[in-house]
Amino acid sequence: MIWFIYNILFTVGFLILLPHFLLRMKRRGGYARHFWERVAKYKPAVAARLKEPGHIWIQAVSVGEIYLALGFMDQMRRRRPGTRFVLSTTTSTAHAIAEPKLSADDVLIYFPADFPFITRRALDRIKPRALILIENELWPNLVRLTRQRDIPVVLVNGRISEHSYRGYRMLRAFTRRLLPLVNLFCVQSAGDAQRLKDLGAPEERLCIVGSAKYDLNPPAPPAAELARAVLRAAGIPEDARVLLGGSTWPGEEAVLLDLYRELKPEMKDLVLVLVPRHVERSAELLAEIEQRGLKVLRRTALKPGSAPAARPDVLLVDTTGELMRLYSCASVIFVGKSLTVGGGQNIIEPAWWGKPVLVGPHMKNFPVVVEDFREADAFIQVPDAAGLKDAVIRLLNDPARRVELAARAARLVREKSGAGERTLDRIAPVLFPG
Repeated sequence: MIWFIYNILFTVGFLILLPHFLLRMKRRGGYARHFWERVAKYKPAVAARLKEPGHIWIQAVSVGEIYLALGFMDQMRRRRPGTRFVLSTTTSTAHAIAEPKLSADDVLIYFPADFPFITRRALDRIKPRALILIENELWPNLVRLTRQRDIPVVLVNGRISEHSYRGYRMLRAFTRRLLPLVNLFCVQSAGDAQRLKDLGAPEERLCIVGSAKYDLNPPAPPAAELARAVLRAAGIPEDARVLLGGSTWPGEEAVLLDLYRELKPEMKDLVLVLVPRHVERSAELLAEIEQRGLKVLRRTALKPGSAPAARPDVLLVDTTGELMRLYSCASVIFVGKSLTVGGGQNIIEPAWWGKPVLVGPHMKNFPVVVEDFREADAFIQVPDAAGLKDAVIRLLNDPARRVELAARAARLVREKSGAGERTLDRIAPVLFPG
């Protein structure tokens, strides 16, 4: 009965939100090419590759989870050469990032909607040997129907925020049916473990391994030079001070643009690099920049072999997959989805490069990481736009403070790494029994 109620509620919610999702997919572009994958109908070439036996299916909802999944895949292959994966994701941005990074043995698909008939079709096509869910992707029908086929289900880098926990507590009759179906929970913190236990996860299946987001896949050695080449082509000299807004969301770019315009008269060498979270917003951002009378250059306007452009005020990165290496060239970094909207984005990536990191107050999606950084005094969290302005000015005018903050951030990332290997130690007996 409880599964019937879930399916009714999921259907109602899906129909209500469907126009919004269709509009968003259309706005982001390329939606038609893979639309049918969302109902587990695959093109012949994809279907043929899915017939190859023994895939491990990994579901990673968006960009941050995709990077984490790719890291797990590399680590697992080092232990088990020849392991094949089906990697599914929900967003077009994550799909675009993952596509060029997969090996020839892997298959990339969009995540099928969590209706029973669609999930059964996906399982019939994929026939996975195991299912790995990243962070909090506990889709009820997927978990239930996978376990009905005696296929193990593992949650890795699991987390559940205090806010989400309060909501799930009202659904405990449901979570106590769902969570015992999962074979193993590898979670980030003791708090996550306790909250999952309270919701019905068997205590003996919970293990605390830390945050696997610290286990970054190091970018290829020329990454920093490739980023520097982009800035050179844009006419930005190596000694320029670069304020970079990474994974920014609506409203945050306006704050950074107004701040830049205010600082520009006194900081002649300052350049703003904007890397919006969703590249399809580039046209509206271009208009925002031009309305402020600032000189802007789009990343896509830079052609290989062409003469360096005249130095812009703002470099607008309207491409996907370059943010990680561009962090290497920044003087000060603001990580978005933290000031005007909530949740936060990955602050470990700029810290890995040894860069000073600023965020806003809304970082609820990264409670463990934020607490680590706070305890190590390895970042600056500001309460609002005025606080961001003050922090940026202080850091830009104080090179020693930038170096000190960046060094603590890089050291923290090194010290906290290893959760991926600890996770593999725990999940290996489940994925490869006997």
